Amino acid sequence: MDKVSPPLDLAALDIFRTVAAEGSVTRAAERLQRVQSNVTTRVRQLEADLGTPLFLREGKRMALTPEGEVLRGYADRLLALAEEARQAVRPGQPTGRLRLGSMESTAASRLPAPLAQLHRQWPGVALELSTAPTRELLVRLRAHALDAVLVAWPPGQSPDLALEASPVFAEELILVLPTGHPPVSGPQDVVPGTLAVFEPGCTYRGVAQDWFAARTPPMQTLELGSYHAILASVAGGGSVGIVPRSVLQLSPHAALLAQHPLTTLQTLLVWRHGYRSAALDALQQVLRD
Repeated sequence: MDKVSPPLDLAALDIFRTVAAEGSVTRAAERLQRVQSNVTTRVRQLEADLGTPLFLREGKRMALTPEGEVLRGYADRLLALAEEARQAVRPGQPTGRLRLGSMESTAASRLPAPLAQLHRQWPGVALELSTAPTRELLVRLRAHALDAVLVAWPPGQSPDLALEASPVFAEELILVLPTGHPPVSGPQDVVPGTLAVFEPGCTYRGVAQDWFAARTPPMQTLELGSYHAILASVAGGGSVGIVPRSVLQLSPHAALLAQHPLTTLQTLLVWRHGYRSAALDALQQVLRD
């Protein structure tokens, strides 16, 4: 008779996922507030139960094996469903973890006040915030690695049937140019010929590239990791950039740059179809407020 494998332990999956995220038993133990020996034992027991190594041990560094990478995807989904179930049986009382993804611009210019309000009203909600471009956020949402995301949906497209969305902010996108740049009526008027942008997957980058599509010669791209870097590059005269007005207003140097309005896009709060929790309802309320 074949040996029956023990059921997967959610606590062990949470430990496994934390070790995978931290790449270290020591850091995982600190984050989980457990002793290191307990974390090590639970990981080894999980490997024994599954009959396969989940980590490559390189000194103190823990890297996932191919089997570990597969399990991480399932662990994200199982733990997300478990949290959703906990919140579903406690309707009306926002508690527990809420994993929110956001574009960097939204996190910087729009979220501090509503998230402070959320914390004051519902301190039992453990909010985990991460930032990334729209495309990456949607991939993580569909994979159950996030519960909801704030993204700018590409113009002319609608969320697919697996997702639900609600508009929360309207962002005016501004083309920022070096100081003293002449007035702009179209792409051909813009110099220099380099566009400072985020990595591919950023909706705002796509908007700017579409606007410049007919320009001759074509715009070159300079990929940077923050709006501070983009504005500094523009101020230095080496590039132009696209920045939401709400972010531009945070910069003390905004008045030094030439500006040309491009378009307005909605920022949407997006979640998986059918996902419900009191914590998400509370977030939606403070965003509306």
